[in-house]
Amino acid sequence: MKRPLFKTLISLIPVAVLVTLLALNISIFGSDAILGASQVSLLFSAGICIWLSMWLFKTPWRRFEEAIQSNIGDVTTAIVILFLIGAISGTWTMSGIVPTFIYYGVKIVRPEIFLFTACLICCIVSLMTGSSWTTIATMGVALLGIGKAQGFSDGLIAGAIISGAYFGDKISPLSDTTVMASSVNKVPIFRHIHYMLYTTVPSIVITLVIFLILGFSHSCAEPATISEYTDALASKFNLSPWLLAVPVLTVMMIARKMPALIVLALSVLLAAVAALLFQPGILEEIGSGLSGEVSRAKILFTGIVRTIYDSVGIETGNPKVDELVSSRGMLGMLNTVYLIICAMCFGGSMKASGMLRHLTYLLLPFTRRRTGLVTSTVVSGTLLNGIVSDQYLSIILTSNLFGSIYEKEGYEARLLSRSIEDSSTVTSPLFPWSSCGMTQATILNVPTLTYFPFCFFNLISPLMSIFIAMIGFKIIPPRKPDPSPGQTPTQLPSS
Repeated sequence: MKRPLFKTLISLIPVAVLVTLLALNISIFGSDAILGASQVSLLFSAGICIWLSMWLFKTPWRRFEEAIQSNIGDVTTAIVILFLIGAISGTWTMSGIVPTFIYYGVKIVRPEIFLFTACLICCIVSLMTGSSWTTIATMGVALLGIGKAQGFSDGLIAGAIISGAYFGDKISPLSDTTVMASSVNKVPIFRHIHYMLYTTVPSIVITLVIFLILGFSHSCAEPATISEYTDALASKFNLSPWLLAVPVLTVMMIARKMPALIVLALSVLLAAVAALLFQPGILEEIGSGLSGEVSRAKILFTGIVRTIYDSVGIETGNPKVDELVSSRGMLGMLNTVYLIICAMCFGGSMKASGMLRHLTYLLLPFTRRRTGLVTSTVVSGTLLNGIVSDQYLSIILTSNLFGSIYEKEGYEARLLSRSIEDSSTVTSPLFPWSSCGMTQATILNVPTLTYFPFCFFNLISPLMSIFIAMIGFKIIPPRKPDPSPGQTPTQLPSS
């Protein structure tokens, strides 16, 4: 057996082990697989990768150690952002911001167009902010509450939210994935964005039409049920339009391109102040239970701190509303952080061993024609999201793997950068064990496999990329290499 083929087949073993274990975990534990079973699968598969590589390829241990440290180091900022998002979830809920969104939202937005509206709102917010995570953690949480009150399923609402959020994440000049995909492939960012419109606009239009149809075919909740939600919220929270100043200020800070960590931290602080001003009674309820005689100030302080870090809930008299206004705080993000670290261990092991590079040999036969080349790029970007569990690594690795092929075949670099965004960026939340999949499932409290079928934009975008390549729309034909000096063009044989 030829050595490259042997290495390629060996490289499939850790991936096959991981997929098998994850499927087994999901069948046994369901959505609770994130609590530990998936982490074990990732670490075990990483161990298989390291063992095979050290035994068969003689890869030194030091290389794995450095790759794993580098991978984990690359996601430290994302981990801090996750904790701050957990803090936002708690403070925005207990300060009354999310309840205010729900209260006015169910009164203003007609149920028939809710899904369409939810997706469109997330499109606009993510386009302005460039962040799918921030959009989902703020507007997404509020829209989820509105949708539940109107009788929509969790998966359908989450699908509309995530579809809209990743539209902006994909084409906003403020998006880190957009900047990364364009810069890694040396394509000017606005040239990259303009070229993406040919696949992105049709994908989001189809998505919005689908959500509009689903909304009109949906059997809406009874007015009495909606009244139960609004009455329960109004009786427990001091609802005021002034509370919406916090999300408005948050969006303004992001639009001014302030660092994400600073914006999220300030947003938590603003929401904490709003909670003290508008919901002191709720903070006293959360902070009660201290032993001995304590001052009211100490109880309020305890309530604020617990709202930021702890899983808290309040009783409104309606169990469904209680579920809407509960939050898990920073502690609720620990399982996600645990999973991300394990995923980075597996991704680092696959990268250090060279197995990722060997797996690309399987796709080389399909890169001889335009459609096959784009399809291979899209499939690779999608699969790498599942293998390395991180969209940033997927963007970088796909660019590195296919850059020379596109150049050799004479295609523009912007075709590669677009194909990567059509796959690596948008499919990242569709894998339960990926950093994006875990994060969105945690923020919305909706399992990945529940919202997966309804993320129409994320599912359509890769297919649209392949379709546009198939018809060749706005794709410049490959450049024919000039003859080298001293060579003459090949002549037809004489008869």
